Amino acid sequence: MLIIDGKKVSLYLKNELKATIESCKASTGKVPGLTIIIVGQDPASQGYVRNKAKTCKEIGMNSTLIEMPAETTQELLLDTIHELNNDPAVHGILVQEPLPEHIDEFTVTLAIDPSKDVDGFHPENLGCLVMGHLDKCFVSCTPSGILELLDRYKIETKGKHCVVVGRSNIVGKPMANLMLQKLDAANCTVTICHSATENISFYTKQADILIVAVGHARFITADMVKPGVVVIDVGNNRIEDPAAKSGYRMVGDVDFDCVSALASAMTPVPGGVGPMTIAMLMKNTLQSFKRFNGL
Repeated sequence: MLIIDGKKVSLYLKNELKATIESCKASTGKVPGLTIIIVGQDPASQGYVRNKAKTCKEIGMNSTLIEMPAETTQELLLDTIHELNNDPAVHGILVQEPLPEHIDEFTVTLAIDPSKDVDGFHPENLGCLVMGHLDKCFVSCTPSGILELLDRYKIETKGKHCVVVGRSNIVGKPMANLMLQKLDAANCTVTICHSATENISFYTKQADILIVAVGHARFITADMVKPGVVVIDVGNNRIEDPAAKSGYRMVGDVDFDCVSALASAMTPVPGGVGPMTIAMLMKNTLQSFKRFNGL
């Protein structure tokens, strides 16, 4: 079985981005700028933000972190976003979720200039994705990272049956739409399954390419897939493990040990899809910079 190594591919991609940024700096005297806003003290969010800032530094991109207390009003947050929308040095704006309960996430998403929405969450970007105008939008980072993995590993996709398990706005819906597009690493027939799907294994066993993003540890088992399937596991679930120093370990939404015996290719957890998400955020920010500078 082929292990689809996202950690390795993300490293290649970051090196490519670094070289491009150096070239852009030499020709324009400027570099891309990403601003990250975090509201509150959520430990997991703080970790994600640190990793994003670290990656920016590694590839030569400017990053600014705006930390706001949990009691920050929605109005103040929207005012901050408005200022960033009008700042020519900022090419990407990311508001780290989750936000405090008194702040409406959709209102915040709408406030971000679509041309700086490097997360790809704004309805304008999602609409362009659905209509196939990928050159005019940003695609959500996890789905675009998965497409990058399929492309770099030369996984045959044209005409294949891709089953997406999960319908979130961040992964499931954009992933399904992306796999429908007339692209070298897509062009599939797509089925979406979710929590209300009856006899879900009926559909997953038909998949040539199975993409799972349900947030449920080891949800997909060997009796739910067919031999030769390509499995992309988006899950990142913490389970107890007394043998681990931390007392826990991370597993995916797919039971790797049993499904890997049937799959032709599969992403591991950790080290599969996860590293690609941040790399694609950097790629989107660079693309924004190039659009703003006519490159």
